[in-house]
Amino acid sequence: MFYLFLSIIFSVLLLTNFRLYPKYNISTFQAIAFNYPICFLTGLALMPKGQSFELNFTENWTFYALFLGVGFIITFLLSGFSTQKMGMTATSLANNISLVIPVLCSLFIFKTQGRPFDGLNYLGLVLALGAVALSTFKKSQEKVSGKGLDFLLPIAVFLMYGITNTSINYLNINYIKSADRTVPVTLVMVLGAILAGMIVLAIRVIRGQEKIEVKNILASITLGVPNFLSFYCLILALTAYGNSGAFVYPLYNIGVILLSALVAFIFFKEKLSTLNKIGLLLAILAIGLISWQDIQSLF
Repeated sequence: MFYLFLSIIFSVLLLTNFRLYPKYNISTFQAIAFNYPICFLTGLALMPKGQSFELNFTENWTFYALFLGVGFIITFLLSGFSTQKMGMTATSLANNISLVIPVLCSLFIFKTQGRPFDGLNYLGLVLALGAVALSTFKKSQEKVSGKGLDFLLPIAVFLMYGITNTSINYLNINYIKSADRTVPVTLVMVLGAILAGMIVLAIRVIRGQEKIEVKNILASITLGVPNFLSFYCLILALTAYGNSGAFVYPLYNIGVILLSALVAFIFFKEKLSTLNKIGLLLAILAIGLISWQDIQSLF
């Protein structure tokens, strides 16, 4: 549970950065693009003793990890387009509900529950989906400008988030055989994200859509460090629980939602709707049902 808790905390730090960016006129895209080199440097600092980074194309997983890193950037861009065309509410729900993909793959394809799932665990998974939907739903007055096939954008966001999270689980199962391999493999993924992010940033600068500013680069530091650590700890949590995405991903998602709601309430004075409050209560119940065996072992 320790690594899972850390991953949740670092993920909430990421969201806090995004929440503060508009206040200081930070370009979110630039911060994300520049955060990946910071991620890379953070990973190098955490490299286990005796190991070094290398890009070995004779390894089966190298191209897979690089393309997964590119997938991170594609997912981010899709989220941006979907938010612009179909609204924040639809995009946010698509993002959060996407956890159903790695959960189902973990249960029925990878079959890596880490332990047998019983009726209470499955009930917890169902409640977790409802909790995520209700607790993140925001009634919006925004006008949706989408037309034609734009309605497919939230579906694309749903699929990409689900696929990338499932791919992380697959990579961990097949290529990270021990915890000391986590950093070297993760760094290859980050390198893929760096290459894709810099290419997209260069295109946007050439088109006049972005103007690089020092403040955006500085903002990427507070984003990049917790970004790498959240990802690193999530992989360690998957390893600790036998690569059970069905166990880890629901707890991770609803843990982030609960802690984010607390931080938003305390520091940003954000209010929750009745549906949000019901969702948070369901989230607590879902955590209890999904992990009831772990809770029982404490007593």
